[in-house]
Order: sequence, then structure tokens, then C-alpha cells
Amino acid sequence: MGGSFGKGDASKACITETKLETKMVEAMQRRASKGSSMKSFNSIILKFPKIDESLRKCKDIFKQFDEDGNGAIDPQELKHCFQILEINCTEEEINDLFEACDINDDMGMKFNEFIVLLCLVYLLKEDPSALHAKTRMGMPNLEATFETLVDAFVFLDKNKDGYVSKSEMIQAINETTSGERSSEEMDWDKNGMVNFKEFLFAFTRWVGIDDIEDEEEENV
Repeated sequence: MGGSFGKGDASKACITETKLETKMVEAMQRRASKGSSMKSFNSIILKFPKIDESLRKCKDIFKQFDEDGNGAIDPQELKHCFQILEINCTEEEINDLFEACDINDDMGMKFNEFIVLLCLVYLLKEDPSALHAKTRMGMPNLEATFETLVDAFVFLDKNKDGYVSKSEMIQAINETTSGERSSEEMDWDKNGMVNFKEFLFAFTRWVGIDDIEDEEEENV
């Protein structure tokens, strides 16, 4: 269904992404001012197994909100999810987040897309005017994992502009002998810059979150 967008819808999606990206960048810049606890790219890699384990435990949460059991969360199910988790977002914000994370434009979020969305909510709720909402997610272990991912991005974003450039990524990789990832693997829009959402999608691929769905389909 990815090709079902009309021209008007496509331009609207682009505007939505730009608006959300601006919020992401501003939130990341605020977070960057606090610094990062990461000391090297290696320290990020060492956290992969723990992050992977934490994210995989979210599968039950995902299934809970996938009310029709079709393997994807649609916009209505997402709104219900936000109500239950008491995440205080406007309908426009929820729609913007959905459009940004529904990579295939098929009106259904897969598990990895849902994780990325929750992490973006965690970041955006750093906004002082909505700080109370973040504490209401009610998932302390997951929030700790999201904070680790934010921390990793802040470490890579050396100039604190809210993006990771190829040169910043290469610099981080060159500081360790075990760095095998490249910025090209993250940079979907090929503009040489990686925003936090792109970083998160790359991360879910790195730790094999996508594989969970493949494994489940094989076992059906």
C-alpha cells in the first residue's frame, strides 16, 4: 500500500517529518547539553546485548496493543496504547509520530517501528512543558534502555547539533578496533547526516530486532 499516497499526501508527509525532525533535533540538543556517560564507541557496542534483551521484552507490550493480532499496530490501536500508558500527546502529535515511524507507509507499525516510536516519545517528553508525561510511561526498565540509546547518540554527536555526520561516526569508529558499523548503514536519505530516528532504525537492525518477526513467521 506504500504507493497509495497522492501528491498532496506525499507533501504533507514531508512537512510532518520536517516538523517532527525539528522537535527531535531540539530535544537532542537540550539533552546534549548534559553530556554523555559513554566514553568510547566500544562502550556503546558492549551495551548491545543488554539493550537487545530489554527491547525484546517489549514484544509482550506490542502484542497487547496489537488488538486485532495482525502483527502491526494501526493508528487507532496506537491512540489506545497512548491512553493506557497515559502518554500525554495531542492527536496531531500521535499522527505525526505514526507517519514518521511507519516506514513502509502501510498504515501498520511493525515491532521495530513501534520500539522506535516509543523511544522518540521518551526523547520528546524531555520537553519541560510535558515532563510529567515521560514519568507516566510506567516502564522504568525500558526507559533506562531508551536513555542509553539517547546517551549513545549524544556521544556520537560531537558538535551537539542534533545530527551525527559521517565524519563524526568515522571518528568514533576509528577510536576503537571493533567498530564495524558505518554511517552509510544508518543514513537512509543519503544526505550525510543521521537524525535520532534514523539512528534508532539502524540500531534495531544491528541488534537483530527485525529477526524476531522473521523467526515468528517461520514458526507459524
